[in-house]
Amino acid sequence: MSRILVVEDSRDVAHGLRRNLEAAGHHVYVARTGHTGLETARRAIPDLIVLDLLLPGIDGRDVLASLRDEGYAMPVLVLTALGDESTKVHGLDLGADDYMTKPFALRELLARVRALLRRRAATDDEPAMAYRFGAVVLDTATRSVMRRGRPLALRPKEFDLLLALARRAGAIATRAELMTEVWGYAADAMSRTLDAHIAMLRRKLEADAAAPRHLLTVRAVGYRIVM
Repeated sequence: MSRILVVEDSRDVAHGLRRNLEAAGHHVYVARTGHTGLETARRAIPDLIVLDLLLPGIDGRDVLASLRDEGYAMPVLVLTALGDESTKVHGLDLGADDYMTKPFALRELLARVRALLRRRAATDDEPAMAYRFGAVVLDTATRSVMRRGRPLALRPKEFDLLLALARRAGAIATRAELMTEVWGYAADAMSRTLDAHIAMLRRKLEADAAAPRHLLTVRAVGYRIVM
């Protein structure tokens, strides 16, 4: 049984989500404000969060940013009436794993929940490994990254992106592959969030972010890592 936190200020929407998620076999917590959602997430550490953005008190984007900054890596499905591209991109940049707009189809939401939980389970079951390139060591057991023996603070999506490249051991990862594997999106409209994360990783990992030696762009295709 998976534990799911629904952070939603609409009583009707929250009740409907709770009823249907419980019918699907999940244990569901409900929070009606951003502050309560953040505190519940810290206390219960759910397997997945369904998060509205327009919340009383603390905005949903602030809830998401706080969780990621504090190191919480559980998948987050954003569910909101804000459907413009810039809001979607910003949500993904903050660390959302998926994004749905209201009104939504319940069957699709349940399918996305299942997909996110499967991806989390697959990651949890993966054998621990350490990847090394240059002065960097990535440890999957602790989800940590060290550079020259010093820990680096990576957001969950930055770590997931670096791991996706490291797993390929120098082979090219296309943009669509990375968007699907790390964010669950293959749409070109979301691809600039990938570029932003690559740029951030270069600033943290490369000796010279303007002339990277390890995180390389393959023009018109994607990226690869030089181990």
